[in-house]
Amino acid sequence: MYFAALLARTEDGWEASDTELDDVETLSDLTDLARDASVDEDTVLVYIEQEDAWFGVVRVDGEEDPRIYVSDASAAARSSYGEILLTDEMLGREPGAEDEIAALEELVDLDGTEDGEPERSAPGAAGPDDDAADPDAVPAGPIGELGVLADLGMSEKELLTLQTDALAEIAEAVGASDVLESVR
Repeated sequence: MYFAALLARTEDGWEASDTELDDVETLSDLTDLARDASVDEDTVLVYIEQEDAWFGVVRVDGEEDPRIYVSDASAAARSSYGEILLTDEMLGREPGAEDEIAALEELVDLDGTEDGEPERSAPGAAGPDDDAADPDAVPAGPIGELGVLADLGMSEKELLTLQTDALAEIAEAVGASDVLESVR
């Protein structure tokens, strides 16, 4: 179960709304959704949470690139909305490399086995489930820009210590807790 909220800063304070993510398939879609909610290109925060497993904050300031923080990258990677937030850049991957590798694997049997034959590994070699051997493994724990909310009242340390009900604590830190209650 997911919950998503959008907090848009206006000259009168913050406006909050729960956010429907059914039509969001990419980070670009999410960024456009945030910009559409923006008044005079002010700051917009998009908060996404999956039942206390992970949460993410995307900050959009006008036409600048979105700034992203995810509380647990490995948990988010197992989620369709989490995958939207985990960009190649955040994960230290070459952009588009995963798509190219998948396309090549479809064309050629790269593991050296026949169809239906189990994969072989050299003695002492890392197995297919060994994350240390996988350069594309998603790290456990927080990832992204720790200072994403620093100028709004939430320090990096506070962001790192958030656990359950992180949205309420974020909203309190940025001064939006009253308007958040109206959408929860």
